Amino acid sequence: MSEESLRNLLEDIKSDKVSIDEAIESLRQLPYKDLGFAKVDHHRELRQGYPEVIYCAGKTPEQVQSIVEAMISRGSNIIGTRADETMFNVVKEICDKAIYHKSCKMITIENHKITLTNSYIAVVTGGTSDIPVAEEAAITAEILGNKVERVYDVGVAGIHRLFDKLDIITGAKVVIAVAGMEGALASVLGGLVSKPVLAVPTSVGYGANFGGLAALLAMLNSCASGTAVVNIDNGFGAGYMASIINQL
Repeated sequence: MSEESLRNLLEDIKSDKVSIDEAIESLRQLPYKDLGFAKVDHHRELRQGYPEVIYCAGKTPEQVQSIVEAMISRGSNIIGTRADETMFNVVKEICDKAIYHKSCKMITIENHKITLTNSYIAVVTGGTSDIPVAEEAAITAEILGNKVERVYDVGVAGIHRLFDKLDIITGAKVVIAVAGMEGALASVLGGLVSKPVLAVPTSVGYGANFGGLAALLAMLNSCASGTAVVNIDNGFGAGYMASIINQL
């Protein structure tokens, strides 16, 4: 339940549109709803400003559907990460608004209108192969209410491509740098911009990349100030953190 919906409920009680008993029933599951296999945190949006996000991997399609159904009933906008098409299909059965973002395996549902920020987040990738992780970051940021600019395939192998887009990148309030291989993009951006750079190492690369570990260690050891690093392939984590910074 969002702060706005809680305010509306209190106004309805004040104007006698809703009885005390009806309000109590509505608030009974405000902290969380126990589904047996999951406890859906309805209170999170009031505490943190954003509703709970569903990590779909490891859950059955039916479990994802039940969690989504519980959240829809509270009017929340919904993000489901690492979801397959079977999960999306069962969610679509109960919500026509559901959208599947195939490139990054995300489900989103816009239950109430999203007003985007004036300031924006720049999501930048080293290569085209990094786009699925970048899209997880970008879509997360957008459904959390942020304007996003995408600058893709501008890695250090052809750094002139990055310089051509530098005006877009420097104009952002936060920059998300998504790169695999050696992960050098984050250090380059950290040395060029005056804004926070959130580095996302990806598992893109050959054997010595060790599934993204090489990029992770390179980003953690960057000498560029103002750069912070999230986990390998964690586009969601970067998009969420960038949203918090952008909306301060």
